[in-house]
Amino acid sequence: MNLNANVSTIIFTIINFIILLFILKHFFSKPLNKIMDERRNGINTSIQNAKDNEEKAEISRIEKDKLLHDSKTKGRDIVEEYKVKAQSVSQEIIDDAKKESATIIERSRIEIEREKEKAISEIQKQVIDLSLILSEKALEKHIDEKEHRKLIEDFIVKVGS
Repeated sequence: MNLNANVSTIIFTIINFIILLFILKHFFSKPLNKIMDERRNGINTSIQNAKDNEEKAEISRIEKDKLLHDSKTKGRDIVEEYKVKAQSVSQEIIDDAKKESATIIERSRIEIEREKEKAISEIQKQVIDLSLILSEKALEKHIDEKEHRKLIEDFIVKVGS
């Protein structure tokens, strides 16, 4: 009987276990599956969001790199443009300075020429005056100054050419 009681207890326990499984499956399987599905969906959503964020970050990084490259290129272009402008302005200043110096040199040359002519004229006048004085002493007579000047100027012209 002991074996019979044990077998009937085992069978009864197996039947109770199967009934318990059906009850658990009927009452707890759907809510548990629902919770598991929600967890799975939440995890999948998190994974998808992470992938989307990673793609957005990569796009942002590419755009940032492109903007940085464009900024560097634009900066180089601006520097080159201002360098060309500075060279142009520098060349204009040099050209203006050359023109100014040429103008000053020309004015100085003209002024020197005028002073030279003035000096020559003054020397001629002094030579004429000295010639008059010398000729008066040499001739010991006083001839008309106008006539004497004409004679000396003719003499200077002949000697000067």
